[in-house]
Amino acid sequence: MTDDHPTGQHEHPGPDRRSFLGYVLAGATLVTAAEMGVGSQNAQAAIPTPPQPAEILDLNDLLNLAAAPTANLIKVSIGTDGRASFALPRAEVGQGIVTSSAMIIAEELELPLDRVDVTLAKARPELLFNQLTGGSNTTVSTYTPIRVAAALAKQQLLKAAASALGDSVDALTVKAGVITDAVGNALTFGELAKKAAVTDTVRASVNLKTRSEHAVIGTPQGRTDARDAVTGAKTFAMDLTVPDALPTMVCRPPNHNGAPVRLTNQATIEAMPGVTDVVMISTGIAVRAKTFGQCIDAIQEMDVEWKGGRLAGESDESVLEGIKKAELPMVVPKVPLLTKQVDAEFTFRFRSNSSLEPNCAIADVRSGSATIWGSMKSPVVAQEEIAARLGLPVSQVTINVTEGGGSFGRKLFHDAALEAALISKAMRKPVRLMWHRADEPRQGRLHPMCTSRIRATHLLGEVLTFEQRHTSVKTDFGHGLGEIITSLASRLPVGDLTFSQTIFTLTQELPYNFGVVTQLLNETDDRFNTGSMRNIYSPDVRTASELVIDELARQLRKDPVEFRRSFLRDKRTRAALDKVAEIGQWGRDLPEGVTQGIAIHKEYKGATACLVELDMRPETVNRTIRKAVTGPRVTKAVFAVDAGLVINPTGLEAQMLGGVMDGIALALTSSCHFEDGRFLEASWDNYFYTRQWNAPPEITVEIMPSESGQPGGAGEAGVAASFAAVACAYARATGKMPTEFPINHPDPIAFDPKPFTPSVPQSPTDGLTFTS
Repeated sequence: MTDDHPTGQHEHPGPDRRSFLGYVLAGATLVTAAEMGVGSQNAQAAIPTPPQPAEILDLNDLLNLAAAPTANLIKVSIGTDGRASFALPRAEVGQGIVTSSAMIIAEELELPLDRVDVTLAKARPELLFNQLTGGSNTTVSTYTPIRVAAALAKQQLLKAAASALGDSVDALTVKAGVITDAVGNALTFGELAKKAAVTDTVRASVNLKTRSEHAVIGTPQGRTDARDAVTGAKTFAMDLTVPDALPTMVCRPPNHNGAPVRLTNQATIEAMPGVTDVVMISTGIAVRAKTFGQCIDAIQEMDVEWKGGRLAGESDESVLEGIKKAELPMVVPKVPLLTKQVDAEFTFRFRSNSSLEPNCAIADVRSGSATIWGSMKSPVVAQEEIAARLGLPVSQVTINVTEGGGSFGRKLFHDAALEAALISKAMRKPVRLMWHRADEPRQGRLHPMCTSRIRATHLLGEVLTFEQRHTSVKTDFGHGLGEIITSLASRLPVGDLTFSQTIFTLTQELPYNFGVVTQLLNETDDRFNTGSMRNIYSPDVRTASELVIDELARQLRKDPVEFRRSFLRDKRTRAALDKVAEIGQWGRDLPEGVTQGIAIHKEYKGATACLVELDMRPETVNRTIRKAVTGPRVTKAVFAVDAGLVINPTGLEAQMLGGVMDGIALALTSSCHFEDGRFLEASWDNYFYTRQWNAPPEITVEIMPSESGQPGGAGEAGVAASFAAVACAYARATGKMPTEFPINHPDPIAFDPKPFTPSVPQSPTDGLTFTS
């Protein structure tokens, strides 16, 4: 969720300055604040052709609307040490929002970046929907409020300095946290912090910098936490020191969403070295010990009787059969009378929503209160559910949001925090809960299996209709977005839709002049643990549509780039397409067996395009790597992104690089196999995400110039176009449209499944034999 634009771009048309209202809060030192809803803009359709709902109001607009009514305050404080501090009501999970938020404050305050401290706010129930990190919305929604609070702090410091120095505000200059008068007298922010404070809260107006005045925003900046990250000094949940919070793990059922009946050898487990407590909870048997190794030893010895659950006996094939039965019909008949038609159907397999950091949390539940520590992207929802499950008032549950090691939608759910709280209550002791790597793909959150069907008709070189019917295992939106939709249902341009259908409708745009366009979702089967994996529906939906667009171009005998250019109705998307075609040298001579693919995506008020080169030569496809799925390799990727006003180009580039790796994995190798009620994958060594041997040796990210004065959503922008471009390259290489993803979803599987009982496999001991 980085933001926008590099330096040297065009000014946003309209007035250079706008006045915004904020607050100077009563306190011992200077504290300023702004309303979370300030700066939000009403969505407007800008395209004369019939717009899709997401062009009128998209998911980012929805999140902004949800934030506005609470009008609660975010605060920037100035300490006597001259440092600015800000508690960000969002979750930092590696996307760089701590750095970009610090840059915004440094810009308006005229303070060096290294003198701005951004921390993560605890769960604040009064913020309601203002504390949900998702939808690539963080900088979109906080950009103006943070600027207002910071600018108001500078304004108040200037007033205090003018009084102390006996001069006018206009005669003073601000640089690097020091205010100086015309003759050289100077006062630091620290010296002015108390003088600028007020005893009663007052409302005040302030002008913000214009884009041409930006000296920090739009400049490449390294992460403020980079040194801590690479030296191991960065603090995650498992690094916290909480008295008596001993390591805790859970022995889990072999079947997805199975349940324990009883532990038959509890006395034996309780007597094992280091073990302090053993309890049964709804998800398994929890064990607390002096070390995690002792927890693993205990789980290895457990003899548990399990219930198979609702998915016993099910497999990929039976689940897919159920999805196909739920598919919605097309409107255009199968055999049109006059037009030509493209019909295609695609299957997308289950994918794990694991992050690199194991699912974890610390909980200390007492008789009348609970304190939780963990990385949570929807901490208010977590606080409410944990309070309800513990039988406590919400006010007695404290949620401390820690930084997370990745998320990609996973930490919208607070599974580990809730489980830790329930275990702590049962044991009456603090616990340090960590899931094993094998737990996540087997019992954690997954991206649902789905199909996407498309029927497009064309006549005399024009596309007349484009219908897409997406059918999926149910996506769980119980992390806060559902509540937001409920609260704003009457204001959404989507009619009477379900939560999932609403999210789908507010995220999907097909920016082509294809006559009558309809994209519909239907979901079925709620038996799986699913989540809002990075970019939710868009990677699958876009890949299916771009493959069909390539086929339309082939049938109409047009070059894929020229075909897209002639039908695109959005100039920003067209510019991104032109840029990757130029940099990637679309149509250049390549060795036999190497092909190019290209695709676009439009979402979150931004535009992206991707060009890849895919090596399908036998010596590449058939290369042998130990315990790897190899196959085709992307050897070059060029990615262009228009994300509006960019706060930190370095952060935006990093987001796109990660998104491209996601797209390559989704197209080629990453998936989960479901057999007899169980997921076979169990950790990263047999879940084949993009590895070094599959990463492109050559990759370029081009940040497009933009006239927008506001940031767009960018945290998920790298995935859909890159997935689609790889799929299109594969279709051009083989002469056949791929219809199942990932393309390498081997059957039989390419690995030996780890044991299901016990749920925690024995750790490998031969790692050093594979190093050089």
